[in-house]
Amino acid sequence: MPKPRATQRIPPDDILVSHLFIFGMGYSASRLAAKLSAQGWTISGTSRAGANDTIRFDDRATVAAALVSATHILSSVPPAADGTDAVLATYGAALRSAPARWLGYLSSTGVYGDTGGAWVDETAPLRGRRGGRNAADLAWQALRDDVRVFRLPGIYGPGRSALERVREGKAHRVDDPQQVFSRVHVDDIVSGVIASFVNGPAGVYNLADNVPAPQNDVIDYACALANVAPPPLIALDDPTLSPMARAFYAENRRVAIGKAKRLLSWQPLYPDFRAGLSALHSSCAVPSHL
Repeated sequence: MPKPRATQRIPPDDILVSHLFIFGMGYSASRLAAKLSAQGWTISGTSRAGANDTIRFDDRATVAAALVSATHILSSVPPAADGTDAVLATYGAALRSAPARWLGYLSSTGVYGDTGGAWVDETAPLRGRRGGRNAADLAWQALRDDVRVFRLPGIYGPGRSALERVREGKAHRVDDPQQVFSRVHVDDIVSGVIASFVNGPAGVYNLADNVPAPQNDVIDYACALANVAPPPLIALDDPTLSPMARAFYAENRRVAIGKAKRLLSWQPLYPDFRAGLSALHSSCAVPSHL
């Protein structure tokens, strides 16, 4: 069965009526909202409690009205532990018939699972350990034929980076010489999503930086910027490591971004973690005497 198509498209050059509706005003989505708001876009969206001028997620009447007027719709809401995607479960029918000309979903490169450090692109099978995340990724692709799914690795940016962990004494280095991972600055997510408004076909796009690297290298560089000694190496089974941290180190992969570069005419502003952390260090004036 063919995927439903949206109708009543608004001309893409009519910026005066551009309205982005966001399910889940989280870290990355809020950064996107701020960028577009500064450019004159109308922004609305949901949060669980409806705080900070957002709509409460379960206020169905208000959400439905916003979906009718939105030219662009983005979901950054991850699936629940049982795999349920709350946005699709609650508003799937409304999204299928929404007149918006662009729909997007922020997914995760975790859907690829462990590749032993090998490179993966958007054609790789979904073998992530979180089956619900895999299912949600596929469900958003199947929703309509104009959906963009952005698979994101570890996200960092202002207030949420290795610099803060170093400053707060929460950074750690694990004795795992094989570990390598991709990451992305939040502003490169923003620029990638915006690029897809006018460039490239619908589909799946990886957004990451150019240089996958061991997490220890990131911590070492953050410590150098802060002028502090790196924390000692600890074993992967060290009791101070949280289950989430152990799960992170259990997977190794390098994420290829050639598709986004070719089709979206996108390039990361921060091509590696050194560029990103250096910019954060300069802008935030992280103390050098920690």
